[in-house]
Amino acid sequence: MIPFMDLDAQYRAVQEEIDEALFKVIHSYKFINGPDVEAFERNFALAQDVKYCVGCSSGTAGLHLAFEILGLQPGDEVLVPTMTFIATSEALRQVGARPVFVDIDPVSYNLDPAAIEHQITSRTRAIVAVHLHGNPCAMEPILAIAQRYQLKIIEDCAQAHLAEYRGQKVGNFGAVAVFSFYPGKNLGAYGDAGALMTNDAQLAERAALLANHGRREKYVHLIEGYNYRLDTLQAAVLNVKLRYLPQWTRQRIENARLYHDLLCNLPIGLPEMTTEKKHVFHIFAIVTDRREKIIQQLREHHVAYGIHYPLPLHRQPAYASLGDVSGRLPVAEKLSDQFLSLPMYAELQPEQIEFVCNLIKKAF
Repeated sequence: MIPFMDLDAQYRAVQEEIDEALFKVIHSYKFINGPDVEAFERNFALAQDVKYCVGCSSGTAGLHLAFEILGLQPGDEVLVPTMTFIATSEALRQVGARPVFVDIDPVSYNLDPAAIEHQITSRTRAIVAVHLHGNPCAMEPILAIAQRYQLKIIEDCAQAHLAEYRGQKVGNFGAVAVFSFYPGKNLGAYGDAGALMTNDAQLAERAALLANHGRREKYVHLIEGYNYRLDTLQAAVLNVKLRYLPQWTRQRIENARLYHDLLCNLPIGLPEMTTEKKHVFHIFAIVTDRREKIIQQLREHHVAYGIHYPLPLHRQPAYASLGDVSGRLPVAEKLSDQFLSLPMYAELQPEQIEFVCNLIKKAF
């Protein structure tokens, strides 16, 4: 059997360090705002070349904080790519803003800059740039549009740890960026965890206050806030894994190259790999009109797979109240029927990739 991801193999590779880190936290009894939290915030900010990192209880909590500190209010509209996980848009509900879904580019699978301006109205306040699958958005044209219309940019980097656009790490292009450390992410905790990042000191201070009940010190609350703190145990795990993230990222990229080499002669769409982007391959998704035939081959030979995402956000029942826009976002609608995510993780072996690719070839 080839799993979709192998968290057990990852754990075994760093088990001694993880166990020691958790043991220290447990026996320190500093489970909330322990020293590992501050250490991780400092270390991850350095890793992403961003000035400030505020640890959060999840990526979704980080998005809520981002929307709030940027001043989004009821009635405001925010442009969101329709091909992403619902966390990107559902956090808008907490500030009363309305998501406006935008189609994606057929090559990068990210927000299509050419589709953005058609969706801008007098109520538009911000754009969420989601670096889907770990592939950075084309930030230059998106930034140009944002500047032209005086819109704020929030980067959703949930799948894009250490990804780069034109030599600059993601998280540095928008006013605020948000990362997720859900266990299956390239940098994953052993539970929910996330981070908000910014190069603006005032935004960082506001986010840190909101995340910790509006306080800097115990029982002195400057504002009302939330319980969005990063757990110390999760921070300890992330500090260990962060040391290995560059190596794991290189291995993911090498695995993606091998997939490309073995599948490039088939009539399928392959993830974008360009010199101006460092795609970190949280997901390796192919595009094919023979998805069911390939799935049948994979199932018969006990190879796990995924579909990210079978329903674009504008087709989700949760957003029926926003009106039917079917047919207006054709690229996302087509790709949602053709995406197929293959096994991808640092520990994946070349012979396993070759086995998967041979199964795909059989479907043709």
